[in-house]
Amino acid sequence: MSASPPPDAPPATHAWHTLPGPEVARLLEVDPTTGLSATDAERSRQRFGKNLLEHARGRSPWSILLAQFASLMVGLLVAATCVAFLMGEYVEAAAILVVVVLNATIGFLTEWKAERTLAALEKQTVPTAHVLRDGNPMLIPAAELVPGDVVLVTAGDRIAADGRLLEVVRLQVEEAALTGESVAAEKDCEPTGDANTPLGDRRSMVFLGTAVTNGRGRFVVTETGARTEMGRIGKLIDEAGTRESPLDRKLNQLGRALVVIVLALCAVIVIAGWLRGNSFLKMLEVGISLAIAAVPEGLPAVATMTLALGMQRMARMRAIVRRLSAVETLGSTTIICTDKTGTLTRNEMTVCVYQTLARRVEVGGAGYEIRGDFQVDGQKIDPLADAVLRRALEIGALCNDSKLSPGPPATILGDPTEGALVVAAEKAGLRHGDLQKQFSRVAEVPFSSHAQRMITVHRAPEGKAIACVKGAPGALLALCDRQLTDAGAWPLAEGDERRIRALNDELAGRALRVLALAYREVSEPFDEAEHSRDLIFVALVGMLDPLREEAKNAVAVCREAGIRVVMITGDQPATAREIARQLGLDGNPGSALLEAVHGRDLANLDEPGWQRIVADTAVFARVSPEHKLRIVEALQTQGAIVAMTGDGVNDAPALKKADIGIAMGIKGTEVAKEASAMIITDDNFATIVGAVEQGRVIYSNIIRFIHYLFSCNFSEIITVFIPILVGWPLPLVALQILWLNMITDVFPALALALEPTTPGLMGRGPRDPKRPLLNAPFLWMITWQAVLLSTSTLAAFYVAMQWHGVNDRGVTHSTTVAFMTLALAQVFHVFSCRSQRRSAVLSAFFANAWLWGAVVLCIALQLAAVYFAPLNRVLHTTPLGGRDWLLVVACSLGPAVVIEAIKFVRHLIYGDEV
Repeated sequence: MSASPPPDAPPATHAWHTLPGPEVARLLEVDPTTGLSATDAERSRQRFGKNLLEHARGRSPWSILLAQFASLMVGLLVAATCVAFLMGEYVEAAAILVVVVLNATIGFLTEWKAERTLAALEKQTVPTAHVLRDGNPMLIPAAELVPGDVVLVTAGDRIAADGRLLEVVRLQVEEAALTGESVAAEKDCEPTGDANTPLGDRRSMVFLGTAVTNGRGRFVVTETGARTEMGRIGKLIDEAGTRESPLDRKLNQLGRALVVIVLALCAVIVIAGWLRGNSFLKMLEVGISLAIAAVPEGLPAVATMTLALGMQRMARMRAIVRRLSAVETLGSTTIICTDKTGTLTRNEMTVCVYQTLARRVEVGGAGYEIRGDFQVDGQKIDPLADAVLRRALEIGALCNDSKLSPGPPATILGDPTEGALVVAAEKAGLRHGDLQKQFSRVAEVPFSSHAQRMITVHRAPEGKAIACVKGAPGALLALCDRQLTDAGAWPLAEGDERRIRALNDELAGRALRVLALAYREVSEPFDEAEHSRDLIFVALVGMLDPLREEAKNAVAVCREAGIRVVMITGDQPATAREIARQLGLDGNPGSALLEAVHGRDLANLDEPGWQRIVADTAVFARVSPEHKLRIVEALQTQGAIVAMTGDGVNDAPALKKADIGIAMGIKGTEVAKEASAMIITDDNFATIVGAVEQGRVIYSNIIRFIHYLFSCNFSEIITVFIPILVGWPLPLVALQILWLNMITDVFPALALALEPTTPGLMGRGPRDPKRPLLNAPFLWMITWQAVLLSTSTLAAFYVAMQWHGVNDRGVTHSTTVAFMTLALAQVFHVFSCRSQRRSAVLSAFFANAWLWGAVVLCIALQLAAVYFAPLNRVLHTTPLGGRDWLLVVACSLGPAVVIEAIKFVRHLIYGDEV
């Protein structure tokens, strides 16, 4: 992701935020009033390189295509193709090759389409910067910035490099993409003493890729390109390896097992036939042919098409999946590590309460939409009829530099906290533009971190001047000597002050950002020292970045599904803890008490320490990108399948390392999207829950068609192997086996991949990620059902030989009977494979129309194989008579009847679902 600096570029040696601004300028050899000269800038560019981060490119078409062949199962099919070709079995070789090419084509087209869709979302650039060069302000490409450049920024600008602030005027910077904090950071020029101060607390620094929401400032560039904080995160992304998906691991395990089975089968058949007096070369040919037939050619294609169909369903649900295997990985997820800002919350500050000494007024609505009632004790009120509340609304809207853009969607131009006050006034019917006209601003004192307040002076319609003040409750309360009541301004008693402080603590305990509002009449000209005391306290206002409406329900569904949810955020612990409480994260296993672990508590943890702390923690607050990465790694070490959601650059390393990274499509950064396997285009956490359910449905369907394919393939092996042992003619020729693998295997298996969701699927716990696709009970069930299918086929073959003899014509007739019996037995068997426990007849028998279509198609093709002359000659079949068909139908229905009877008996004995 990140570009490398020139080899001779010096390493970063200074904790710039700990040094005074003039000292930083001295170390960088620049005059803050004139900036670098053109000569100095060129020399610095030669030393440090361009201010570039390498664009995070998506996968190339070639890499996507080659990835389709990086599977042991596909490798086994390619090997089978080569063996068939060397043996002169060109039809078999061509047929298997078609399957391999089809599988690769489906996978390539599906993933390539996802990459092209993603590319349309990935646009984030910082093209230019205002700098001082030779004492003159100029606009230059951001790539030309060098350490020592003096950069000027104002509201709406994006920061083009890391820098140390030299001058600020009400400067606020939105750093959520880097730190995870929903509230814009207030900046100043004071150094921070601790070199290890978290990024979010480095008030004297600005960072590449963040955005100025309010005020203006001037900074000296300290780091560019790969040496910025963005570049450092890029290095973490490069170092964070990706894990093989659970499905890939299990299919590769299955492929290795099949290699052993196929080789053993080949050896046993060759030796058994040779010991019975057959030619060794002839038996070698038969053994290899049957070994080729034993490979389920349809498995990779069906698996790929199943995942591709799931990918398309998820796209309709507004979830873009970039890699096929990620579809199934969602269904395996045991833990979701989620960011807070923009994922669980809307990243839109909202006023939710006004607290006066007399009453608490709750404000409805969320975000920047002008919708929401004002209520006291659950009763709706007219906010403009309450004199104290009206004055609080006016102060909040006037002592304000933000503007509301009604949209849709509605957005705030400026500081989100100030924007929330504007929206609250608009909800009450006080239009911001009208207020500004009625109360024209005549003076102001910008917010400062030292005074912790902002003052604006306005001329009221009646001509008097009013100072509107907002700020930190503690600092503002110290300047108040009166309070506004329904009866006017009254002295503020000591008991009143204690009560206001208690109310402030109560609101802060709800994880609200609390401001105090005050005012006073002033004389002109305005004197800050004189007029910033003897204020009239009006109200406290509490605001919060609200939860997404669907987030709480989505978390509850995850808990019901046995999926643990862990919040990992850069926000403050109190805020994170309250959001987690509202979401119900305290109900997670292993977290009896909801505690928020602070990032500082993660410093210098050894591996056992990490294992202990991730085992039962539901909330991690004020964490760095390295911490997020280590949390994911520690959870994976414990055997968890981890999904990580996020939208910021700071999330990218963990997104890449997780089993499945899930980025937000609207507010997510390009870097976060590139590092992820899935992008939620509506930024809706609930979409993830739907995707998890789809993943579980897909895995269930994969189990269904594996059940079907392997029981059918094993039945074909047994059907050929037993006659070799007892000295019968072969009941199936090689091309008939290949036909069965391509027709009666693939089409019903594809239909099984379209089975609707199983009732109660999200009420079950996640499956054990270590559990193989073919565990012992499942393998035993496949085996005895394969024996049942082959037994009915051999019974039909034996009876047909008794009827038609063992001469060439009689064997061809009997082989056709066996061929049709096994084909139809497999077609009927597909209904039993819909569920290992539920009855095929009583469990939504007609729910899957695709399955019925596949059955009809297979029967039609089987009839063509017998009665259509070209196929008749290639497959060595012959038309059957009425007596033959009675035998075929009876023997082909037998296995399905037995299997369904066993399910019914199990239900009577054990109470299993029918």
